[in-house]
Amino acid sequence: MSDRLSAYAPQALAVLRIMTALLFLAHGTQKLLGFPAAEFAPPTFSIFWISGLIEIITGALIAIGFFTRPAAFLASGTMAVAYWMAHAPANFFPANNGGDAAILFCFVFLYLIFAGPGAWSVNKK
Repeated sequence: MSDRLSAYAPQALAVLRIMTALLFLAHGTQKLLGFPAAEFAPPTFSIFWISGLIEIITGALIAIGFFTRPAAFLASGTMAVAYWMAHAPANFFPANNGGDAAILFCFVFLYLIFAGPGAWSVNKK
């Protein structure tokens, strides 16, 4: 059973990469384009605006599997900074400070730096 499932590891990695990137991209479009609907519109060139730009660019690159490793490196770092600057000061526990998504994004992107894009990518490895 394990060998049969392992045969699909590159495709499972691709699904993880694509879905994570699309969710990340949605966070960026919410900040910069107001879609999906958002109550917060950051001032141009503020740290939140820049993070939205990074989320859109790296999210798109990771979704299509183009420059996945460098894009994942930038995205992971962005989420680490977001967690420690915006979430951690509010409360120690991620479930209480709203930082669960930032931590998950950070570590999934960290994994992609080492694992590469998997199947269905513009760049292979």
